[in-house]
Amino acid sequence: MLEGLKEDVLKANLDLVKHGLVVFTWGNASGIDREKGLVVIKPSGVSYDDMKADDMVVLDLEGNKVEGNLKPSSDTPTHLVLYNNFPDIGGIVHTHSEWATSWAQAGRPIPAYGTTHADYFYGEIPCTRVLSKEEIDGSYEKATGEVIVDKFKNIDYKAVPGVLLSNHAPFTWGKDPDEAVHNAVVMEQVAKMAFRNEVLGNKTPVDSYMLDKHYFRKHGKNAYYGQK
Repeated sequence: MLEGLKEDVLKANLDLVKHGLVVFTWGNASGIDREKGLVVIKPSGVSYDDMKADDMVVLDLEGNKVEGNLKPSSDTPTHLVLYNNFPDIGGIVHTHSEWATSWAQAGRPIPAYGTTHADYFYGEIPCTRVLSKEEIDGSYEKATGEVIVDKFKNIDYKAVPGVLLSNHAPFTWGKDPDEAVHNAVVMEQVAKMAFRNEVLGNKTPVDSYMLDKHYFRKHGKNAYYGQK
């Protein structure tokens, strides 16, 4: 079942290792078949060295296991909340990459200091509020998804395809698992550059007209970057 998507999700998880975004088992990637309403996600706690496509777990959007012999990622409820609330995404990635995670643990959004950021994220990368003790003691992973959705009430999740969880780490998403990984790599790079900007004394975000130029030349109906 969903053999192609399983291969895509496996590749996305292995790419997190290749790009240096995870160590040990500190991360996960998933993908969704919207027509079937089924999600494929990494199994919990399985070494990336040993992981195979057949290890991927298939669930429905309510979290019921449809196929797989292993337990799904412990972050599965977060992924499901996002898939249920962000209908245009096809892949999700969660990492503990060091630079983006540093901003998340500081409880700070990543400002858009330049055009590299603007090419992918239309404005600052937001940071959620801190979860309450009751949320953490209850359905923690579900509450994690809900706090992300709440943060995006007035933010376009397609224009800003990622978020920082306060005290925790980043999530990114995209049209498929591969794009979600791509956005995670970009987020890590802009997190590093933003930190260096502040060390160098710059705390002024890029002008809005430059942000518009770089974002919209790659996105939207009038985009002209790349080949048709």
